[in-house]
Amino acid sequence: MKRIFVSDCEGPISKNDNAFELAANFVPNGDALFANISKYDDVLADVLQKPGYSAGSTLRLILPFFKAYGVSDGQMEDFSANNIVLIANSKNTLHHIQAIADAFIVSTSYQHYIKALCKAIDFPYKNTYCTKVSLDKFAITPQEKDCLKKIAQEIAQMPLIDILPAARTIQDFSHSDQEVIQRLDEIFWSEIPKMFVGRILINVVTVGGEQKAEAIRDAAKRSGVQLADVMYVGDSITDVEAFKLVRVNGGLTVSFNGNSYAVKNAEVVVLSESNLVTAVIADLFCRLEKEQTLKVLKSWSRMALEQSGVKMALLEQLSALYPDALPKVQIVSAQNMESLVNESSEFRKKVRGVAIGRLG
Repeated sequence: MKRIFVSDCEGPISKNDNAFELAANFVPNGDALFANISKYDDVLADVLQKPGYSAGSTLRLILPFFKAYGVSDGQMEDFSANNIVLIANSKNTLHHIQAIADAFIVSTSYQHYIKALCKAIDFPYKNTYCTKVSLDKFAITPQEKDCLKKIAQEIAQMPLIDILPAARTIQDFSHSDQEVIQRLDEIFWSEIPKMFVGRILINVVTVGGEQKAEAIRDAAKRSGVQLADVMYVGDSITDVEAFKLVRVNGGLTVSFNGNSYAVKNAEVVVLSESNLVTAVIADLFCRLEKEQTLKVLKSWSRMALEQSGVKMALLEQLSALYPDALPKVQIVSAQNMESLVNESSEFRKKVRGVAIGRLG
C-alpha cells in the first residue's frame, strides 16, 4: 500500500520557534511582543473564531514590527541558517521515512527558515509548504517606523491574556484582558492597515489552520493517494485543521510533544526527545492497516514492536537510545486526555524551553 508522511516542522523536527527567535533577536523586548501577539492569535483563532482568520497568523502580524526595526530578508536567512536546533535523530528519521513513503513538511514557518532547515537535513524543498514572504519588497516610511516602534513596546508591556478553558466569547475574559484584546483589535485591524507598510498584512498568507489542511490535500494529490493514506504529525494550534482533515478521512494523526490543542485533536501522543519514535510509527503505518497500527501502539513495548515486524535496524537504534524504557506513546481517549494534555505540555517545555514551549 502507498502511504504519505506529512509533518509540521517546528516541534516534531526542530526545537526552534524561528519567528519568536527572530523577534527576540532583532526587536527590543521582542520575546514579550511575540508572546502577546501569539496569545492574541490563540484568542482570535480558537475562542472568538474570527471569520477568515487562521491560527498561526502571529507570523503575519509580527512582520510590520520587523520592518520598523530594519530586518531584511538577508538577516532572516543568515539568522535562520545559523540557529537551527534539531530534535535528536531528525535527519535519520526523515531519511528512513523517505525510503518507504513520500514525505512532506507543512509548516507555518517563513521560507527563509524552511530552506535553511532543508539544507541542514538534506530534505527536498520542493516537498515543503511554508509561509512565503519577502520583507525587502515592502516599503515603510520613517514616520511609520517611529510609530510602529512605539506600538511594539506598548504591546510588549501588555499583560499576557489569560484564556480560560470555557471561554467562548469576549465576555468570558477578565475586564483587563478585554481591554487588551480591544486595543490589539484597533492596532491590527484599524491602525496598521492605514499605513503604507500595512499592505504586508494583506499580501502575506501564513500556512496555518486551513492552509495546512489544503497543503495536505495537495500533497496527497501529488502522490496519488487518498487522505486515509496520510500520517500527519503536529504539535500546536496551527495543526488543528490538519489533524481534523486527516482524522475524519481515516488517516493517522500524531501529536509529538504537543500542547493542549494538539493532544486534544490527535489520536496518538508521543513524548520523546528523539523523533526516532516517529520513524517507528511511520514504519508501522506504511506496512499495516491503520487499526493494526493503533493496536500495536496501544501495546507499545519492545515485544509488541518486534512482533509487528518493525525493521530490526530501526529497533536496534531505538534500543540503543532507550536501553531502559521506551519514550511514552499512548492512544488518546476521553479518560486520559486531560492527563496527557498536562504531561505533554510540561514535557514540551522541557524539550523546547519554557518560552517556546508555552506558545500556542
